[in-house]
Amino acid sequence: MALKCGIVGLPNVGKSTLFNCLSNAKAQSANFPFCTIEPNMGVITVPDERLNSLAELVNPDRIVPTTIEILDIAGLVRGASKGEGLGNKFLANIRETDAIIHVLRCFDDENITHVDHTVNPVRDKETIDIELQLKDLESVEGRLQKVTKQAQTGKDRDAMRMAKVLERLKAHLEQGKSLRELDFDDEDTQLVKSFQLLTSKPILYACNVDEAAINAGNKYVDQVREAIKSEKAELLIISAKAEAEIAELESFEERQMFLEDLGIKESGVNVLIKKAYSLLDLETYFTAGKIEVRAWTYHKGTKAPQAAGVIHSDFEKGFIRAEVIKFDDFVRLGSEASVKEAGKMAVEGKEYIVQDGDIMHFRFNV
Repeated sequence: MALKCGIVGLPNVGKSTLFNCLSNAKAQSANFPFCTIEPNMGVITVPDERLNSLAELVNPDRIVPTTIEILDIAGLVRGASKGEGLGNKFLANIRETDAIIHVLRCFDDENITHVDHTVNPVRDKETIDIELQLKDLESVEGRLQKVTKQAQTGKDRDAMRMAKVLERLKAHLEQGKSLRELDFDDEDTQLVKSFQLLTSKPILYACNVDEAAINAGNKYVDQVREAIKSEKAELLIISAKAEAEIAELESFEERQMFLEDLGIKESGVNVLIKKAYSLLDLETYFTAGKIEVRAWTYHKGTKAPQAAGVIHSDFEKGFIRAEVIKFDDFVRLGSEASVKEAGKMAVEGKEYIVQDGDIMHFRFNV
């Protein structure tokens, strides 16, 4: 399952520095706008301590974690929705993503130029919000114009339902609000998703602070937290500068000492990746054997046959049953054989809803 997150923000807020920490791909970082012109793509391993625990018990030939694709997208300026600056490219790139990581500058440094000359993360957020909302409004109005004629006949129920949803989206956007604030029933939610609207995408605001504010935040972080209360958005405090320093350290021990000095248990990059993963209601199940221990990504609420299909479509087509071990039972008992002896392996059918951390073996016949 390919998951793609886009890192966005105004020029010079720390996007590319953060991207460099997240990925082995090295985006150019420099103190001027539009340093990143073409979107840089990286593939990031999703940190999961459970995978390491299983590997220690099973001792497989290889360990395969789950991954996220990350896109570092060119900085946006006012007028992007009308094609100003690199606006058209920016908006096309962000439309391809599943979730947005919006980096906001929440630190003072007179040596780093701000495109608007002063530090104000709420203003910066609104600058990008407005451009995305205007582009969504343009898309919604175009769709509405097409579907209204069909709906007016009173015979096409799908067109009537779509027109009603589009009217609601249009009214919300005209109030200067992002679409992720709206609630819909399951059927309409799927319809809205099919439109691929920019402001309906899940979002994580990454408040880029200096090292002194990593734990408690600062006045800028407080302003952002207040501004996003109605948005159903996640917020993360992170220091791109500190993360860059951590990335330069070679040994695990050195990195842990650095984190201790900062007063944190886990790097901000790891927390960011985990938050991005959960932002889309994604969970992980595992397969564990001598050849490999592997993490597999699925959407929360997925039933066993569809989870099997993540491995191969034949597994879903010919699904017979799933043999399921809970992670805690496996770790406590130490092996699959011990789990079976203790009667802790469950046999589940087609209606079983997979749970985060399940260790699964699928039986199928094609």
